[in-house]
Amino acid sequence: MNEDPGSTNGPAHRSWWDRLGHLFSSEPRNRGELIEELRNAQVNGLLSNDTLTMVEGAIKVTELSVDDVMVPRAQIVSLPIDAPLPDILAAVVESGHSRFPVHGEDKDEVLGILLAKDLLKYFGKAECSDIRGLLRPAVLIPESMRLNVLLAEFRLTRNHMALVVDEYGGVAGLITIEDVLEQIVGEIDDEHDDEEDPILMLPLDNGALTVSALAPISDFNDETGAHFSDEEFDTIGGMVTSEFGHLPTVGEEITVGDFLFRVTEADDRRVQQFHVSRVGSEG
Repeated sequence: MNEDPGSTNGPAHRSWWDRLGHLFSSEPRNRGELIEELRNAQVNGLLSNDTLTMVEGAIKVTELSVDDVMVPRAQIVSLPIDAPLPDILAAVVESGHSRFPVHGEDKDEVLGILLAKDLLKYFGKAECSDIRGLLRPAVLIPESMRLNVLLAEFRLTRNHMALVVDEYGGVAGLITIEDVLEQIVGEIDDEHDDEEDPILMLPLDNGALTVSALAPISDFNDETGAHFSDEEFDTIGGMVTSEFGHLPTVGEEITVGDFLFRVTEADDRRVQQFHVSRVGSEG
């Protein structure tokens, strides 16, 4: 009996599901085991690195609360309601932010949120001597709110920012939808972030190297004279993690070719940096 090439019961489809079924043959009993299964799936080629990062981030968001990621009170750029318009404009331009809490006599007296785009509509107009008419309602949330709950609220209300209040009703911090999304997809750079190129490889006095996991394999080859292939992986982190066969932790070592890679920076989602020395060297 000939199989329909377009059928989902074809050999390739069955192979994929067989691999997935085998991977989850023992049902995870907790989140730790689930994440370990997902990491195994990435090693086995069922998930890409980016997909694994986002899935782990989505799981992590359910475990974090607002006070874990909020911008603390001391770092909030807020505007006093009675500030002269030129001072307000200068603060908006200098900060590069798009939303600003506006307060009364002290920073705990939040009167509303000023959007830069609302302010700029009235730029230069005499009737804009007072910004009270431009303020939008402020969203106040407790420090203990879970990030997944906050994300759902942001989506429902179409708000992008909330002020975090402590148990006494004072302003403890600020959080944006970007802060929450970064926990899922990683750092989100915008036009106001520092644009300096990161240092990916730093030679050490003993002939060893500090190497970022994001360093391109081709650049590592040029720097060290190595001949690692970049057909399967683009970065040193991807190649070395694959050699480990699991997500390594700080202090773990592995020899790849003529080089010893020791993990010096890592978190529960990715390796970030290696100390690299030639096998047999003093590094």
